[in-house]
Amino acid sequence: MTRTVLYARVSTAEQNSSHQQAQAEAAGFTFDRVVVDHGVSGVAVPLAERPEGKRLFDMLHRGDVLVVRWVDRLGRNYQDVTDTIRHFMREGVVIKTIINGLTFDGATTDPMQAAVRDALIAFMAATAQAQAEATKEAQKAGIAAAKDDNAKYRGRKPSYTRDQLTTVQDMLATGAGTTAIATATGLSRQTVIRIAKDAGKAEAALIKWQEGKG
Repeated sequence: MTRTVLYARVSTAEQNSSHQQAQAEAAGFTFDRVVVDHGVSGVAVPLAERPEGKRLFDMLHRGDVLVVRWVDRLGRNYQDVTDTIRHFMREGVVIKTIINGLTFDGATTDPMQAAVRDALIAFMAATAQAQAEATKEAQKAGIAAAKDDNAKYRGRKPSYTRDQLTTVQDMLATGAGTTAIATATGLSRQTVIRIAKDAGKAEAALIKWQEGKG
């Protein structure tokens, strides 16, 4: 009996994976099981070394479907992502993404279809790593701005959460449009536009309010 499994990952213990599940269900997916890693970096920790992620390698079998929000949930390193996807395809597992609705299936025997699929995997993996690097730079800029002596005033509380900001950044990296991102995150188009225009400023606003808790 085949199963459909959702794998979700959040980078900090404070983040919640429920948004990823809700997004998947809104896209029409139903699941036999949900596997979640909390507070795990997609850059530093490969899927096979994560507390919950490593269970997927024993859990998934031929014909099963692994659903992820996007390939960056599997990893944010080019080599890790490509190795992971190819491993599961060799095992007969189909991988589907919520964002962009991509399907990676190792069953094809047509060389041209396989070539297109492999090129897409490589492109998505490279995009995941590039987005991780861009996010890291935005966070650095946000931290610097938040600590600036002239920026102690926190201003208005951000209208987005860390989960929503991460989703916006992920979808922007895939080329998704403003309306699609707003629909997926529940944010206004204006908020999405502001985040896209200045990711560092968006990070700074979150950091200021998080540091100001209590």
